[in-house]
Amino acid sequence: MNKLENPIYVTQPALPPLEEFTELLKQIWDNKILTNNGPFHQQFEKELAAYLGVKYISVFSNGTLALITALQALRITGEVITTPFSFVATTHSLWWNNIKPVFADIEPNTFNLDPEKVEAAITPQTTAIMPVHVYGNPCNLKEFQRIADTYGLKLIYDAAHAFGVKVNGDSVLNFGDLSILSFHATKVFNTIEGGAIICQDEKTKQRIDYLKNFGFAGETTVIAPGINAKMNEVQAAYGLLQLKYVDENIAKRKAITENYRKQLANIPGIKYMEDMAEVEHTYSYFPIFIDAKVYGKTRDELYNELKKNNIYGRRYFYPLISEFPSYRGLTSANPANLPVAEAVAEQVICLPIYPNLDLESINKIIETIKSYSINI
Repeated sequence: MNKLENPIYVTQPALPPLEEFTELLKQIWDNKILTNNGPFHQQFEKELAAYLGVKYISVFSNGTLALITALQALRITGEVITTPFSFVATTHSLWWNNIKPVFADIEPNTFNLDPEKVEAAITPQTTAIMPVHVYGNPCNLKEFQRIADTYGLKLIYDAAHAFGVKVNGDSVLNFGDLSILSFHATKVFNTIEGGAIICQDEKTKQRIDYLKNFGFAGETTVIAPGINAKMNEVQAAYGLLQLKYVDENIAKRKAITENYRKQLANIPGIKYMEDMAEVEHTYSYFPIFIDAKVYGKTRDELYNELKKNNIYGRRYFYPLISEFPSYRGLTSANPANLPVAEAVAEQVICLPIYPNLDLESINKIIETIKSYSINI
């Protein structure tokens, strides 16, 4: 098989037209406002909230600072139950707040935190649950809310993968106490770097806004030890422009997803996620899961074969967060406590997906996967 001349990476940012961005930059140059809740920042929050179908949103310079600030906003302490099957920022935000992460296992089909395992892990020290909508696939919203209400816990969703996702017509961001988005360059919607917190009331929104600006509530009043996490005007202007094109980009991602599913359907040992009828997806990732006994090769063998052919998938999420040195000493990080997550982490490869991924590249990816199996 001929190696591709140009590499295909797992993602590539969707960029707006440069000439349109330049026009917005001219406005910034003219008004000389670069940050501190400038006009583009205010406009971006308003238009973003309208697009997402949420009432209160506060935009941030990045998603990790949004996670850290969200925990501060709700004054979370003690222990928080979360998933080991995520990006490390999920759990790092807890450590930075001196909160102990407690890992619970995931569901075998959604790859989200398992509510039953969460309920079993609750102790008197538990103050909150932090599930992740993995790959943009919504968690069991009703069950997590029931658990939170029953035990008096806060419910904070890491929605980094779930921009624009809806359940039965309602934004997935309208559930729980807070939801946190990432607008990193790798995401469906990006502001180069960036993030946001979605909350359910004006008072919480005000506290979040204070905290992201050093805790200032006025010129000479500081109400809390806040942080500098404000989104600047360049990011906000870029985000406004991105909103014009996000639906078009999501449609392209959907077409790529459908193409992958069609071509992978008859390859033994390859599993992929299907859409749920009640969910409006935005196709942030395309993970496949390798059954080595049926496919004939292990996940890592296929991963390395793709790399040899200049195709760079990613093993999202491998290794588990619970296996990193910072966390593996925790009792809840014991692999015996996380059998489903351990198994899934050994099977997953996220294939390249981004709006400008062309059909020739998709066919090459599929051809490589087919040709490498010993059972086809």
